Amino acid sequence: MKGQTRESMEEEEEEEERRSEKQRIERAERAERRDVRAERRDLLLINVRARPCGCGGSSSNSLSSSSADYYKDIISSLPDCLLTHILSFLPTRASVATSILSNRWRSLWKLVPVLDLDQRLLFTRLDTDYPGPTRTNSNFSFLDAVSNIWALRNAIPLSKLRLHWTSNCDSFLVDTWVQDTLLRGGLQELDLYISTGPNPPLEMPTTLFFCSTLVSLILTGAILLNPPASASASTFPSLRILVIGGVQYAKHNSISTLLAACPVLQDLSLIVSTSNFSGLGECAGKVNVIVLIPTLKTLYVQWSADDCWLYKLQINTPALEWFRFVGGLGEDVVLENLPNLVEAVIELEDDDLNSVDYAKRVLDFSRPLLNVQSLKLSIEDAEIFCNPYEDGIPMFHNLSSLMFYGELHPDWFAWDVVLLMLCQAPKLQILAFKLTLEDQSYRSDFKRHYHLKEEFYVPECLSSHLTTFYYKGFSGHGIEMELVRYVLKEAKVLKTMKITIESNLGSKAKHRIHKKLMNFRRSSRTCQIEFDEGHLDLYPHAVLVL
Repeated sequence: MKGQTRESMEEEEEEEERRSEKQRIERAERAERRDVRAERRDLLLINVRARPCGCGGSSSNSLSSSSADYYKDIISSLPDCLLTHILSFLPTRASVATSILSNRWRSLWKLVPVLDLDQRLLFTRLDTDYPGPTRTNSNFSFLDAVSNIWALRNAIPLSKLRLHWTSNCDSFLVDTWVQDTLLRGGLQELDLYISTGPNPPLEMPTTLFFCSTLVSLILTGAILLNPPASASASTFPSLRILVIGGVQYAKHNSISTLLAACPVLQDLSLIVSTSNFSGLGECAGKVNVIVLIPTLKTLYVQWSADDCWLYKLQINTPALEWFRFVGGLGEDVVLENLPNLVEAVIELEDDDLNSVDYAKRVLDFSRPLLNVQSLKLSIEDAEIFCNPYEDGIPMFHNLSSLMFYGELHPDWFAWDVVLLMLCQAPKLQILAFKLTLEDQSYRSDFKRHYHLKEEFYVPECLSSHLTTFYYKGFSGHGIEMELVRYVLKEAKVLKTMKITIESNLGSKAKHRIHKKLMNFRRSSRTCQIEFDEGHLDLYPHAVLVL
């Protein structure tokens, strides 16, 4: 027994010695590697600092050459045309900042055919004490910066000019810069946001309306548009993108005159209000918004419901694919010839939604939209769509995606209207809700029960087509629970139900919602319920909202 113990102790001692030897060897190897790396760094530093002797052929020169190649600035070796193209994607502030890199970069920014100047971004609070949006300190202002940049640039035509002067703009200087840019030719993109304060607005020069190279035109703020009566289809032969927001118009037909001069326009965003026509007087007649553009693909129109009487809207766009309307419907609104329309977003704003006359206007407005594949509208608008008239409730035979948004009233059972809409969309595949509960005191009211009326006919889309269901803003109220319960019960081919719960709910409330929803019976065996507390994008198309 003692012999076995002695042998074990000897084996342990041998094992300990082997471990110690292995650790010693590893430490020595690590030290050797550190020494090698240090020697290499020293050689590289010596070779980088060494000046070439000019004799050539020595091993020292060979090492110096390899180290120089290793640290070579590849970007600076690119040709000017490529470097300026790269800089053109940066704001002018960042482009000018590259001038401090080296002599190679000192003047490159002056060759960039793009000026992107934004008063809100040109200076930051880290640069100065930033006492205000116009003057950054007692000696330097946005006006000084832009004037200096304009003076230092080489006489190279601009392909893009973006100028956002958001406070106390000097309209005379802007007019001078715009005219100078237009005279040089080649301008493709012009983006102006002007705020003149109490001063008169900036009147766009006549030369702008005869710029044949312009592809994108964005005008916002204190700008006066007065297109010449001589404007024709040859005025903007290349313009494809037009965004006009909050500008003033010299005449009631200025918008129609401008649009008539854009024969190849594809994207149009138009935001107007009564104040944009101040000083013209009611005797001048209604504002004509006539959109007769065969190439137009996306259209966004917005005006206040209080101003709807002011406008005469006519839309005839056979190639239109996406349409969004925000505002009230006046008496002179005509939509026609929209055979290729795929998606429509309707946001009606009016206090008289329940009147018979206004409901008839909404139905007339909606008839050209019946062939859309995707529709977004408010719960209140859906109620008007479901009002039966002589021709009955309209049918959406091609509708595959439907989204309801707005405020949900706990004392108003909105799901009756939703079910009526579902009955009018037999091929619906995606149903989405983006709602907020109007009365905050009703949030997370789990004890209150609601039931859909059993006499309702189960919509065809629920039993045979609906595969995806979204609900953003879910708070656990009984009226919301009932909708989810009904969809799970009747949707036989549902694959995905995604619920985005209100982020301000507590963890216990969220847990109760999860538990209750997961206990609902499902008709579809493949249905998966997902919970998301992040952002759910229900507007897949990018729309510029000014």
